[in-house]
Amino acid sequence: MRVRTTAAIAAVSSLTLLTGCGAADMTKQASPFANARGAKTVTLSVQSWVGAQANVAVAQYLLEHELGYRVDTVQVDEVPAWDALSQGRVDALLEDWGHPEQEKRYVDDKKTIARGGELGVTGHIGWFVPTYLAEQHPDITHWKNLNKYAGLFRTPESGDKGQLMDGSPSYVTNDKALVKNLKLDYQVVFAGSEAAQITQIKQFAKEKKPFLTYWYSPQWLFEKVPMTEVELPPYKEGCDADPEKVACAYPHTPLEKYLNADFARKGGEAAAFLKKFQWTTEDQNEVSLMIAEQKMSPEDAAKKWVDSHESTWRKWLS
Repeated sequence: MRVRTTAAIAAVSSLTLLTGCGAADMTKQASPFANARGAKTVTLSVQSWVGAQANVAVAQYLLEHELGYRVDTVQVDEVPAWDALSQGRVDALLEDWGHPEQEKRYVDDKKTIARGGELGVTGHIGWFVPTYLAEQHPDITHWKNLNKYAGLFRTPESGDKGQLMDGSPSYVTNDKALVKNLKLDYQVVFAGSEAAQITQIKQFAKEKKPFLTYWYSPQWLFEKVPMTEVELPPYKEGCDADPEKVACAYPHTPLEKYLNADFARKGGEAAAFLKKFQWTTEDQNEVSLMIAEQKMSPEDAAKKWVDSHESTWRKWLS
């Protein structure tokens, strides 16, 4: 899939490890292609969840095979990714779940980051229980009834409280504030990463055990483990403005792309392509499923998707 340079092969290795653990802060790491005189290069930020990995895999494949670029990927947590983008250490961030503070600082005030348009996917975070549990206890899907069932969700990690399982502490989460402000008898327990959380969810499901988890869509796991969302107090604009006082549901967020401002102006075909890169939830889940469940490499998954969806990606190049 890639230009076969030593640096590019190293980039492949870093990308294929993304689902195994939370991302490190790589804002001090520059692309091995940076400042290569006359080279057509792009550096993409990639987060630790598989949906973000799917975006990057397909964008990278097309940049390399259709536009002749060399592509590097850098693994960066959500907030540090904004710093890296502002500094020009990465050229593009393809999936942001909403960081208004960073957006104001870098896009509106400093103007070192430019909006790259919508990804085409709407993200939503919520609390979920397995559908088999919701069928047994229909009222469990409303937050006001969660204390009634706290005993079902106790684990060694949560002690005498019910467990609310989260993924990585680096993800966008209001869960500790929600538990406190809604007076719920629960303990937030971090699995550590998306991969660890998926492993735990699949194990609970295999044994038909109760679980309550922070989860999000789009996500391929819904196809393997059906889950039902727990209704939280309705989201209203501004209800999550104070992180300590949040007592409402998560919003539905159109996921956005962002580009380094200089790259947006001077990045030529690559910048134009990334601005036009837009696909559906179904597209992303298709590639994510190949990577996470079918254990295909990101390169092979991207190639398979590209080979069967030319009518979708061809317009990104025009």
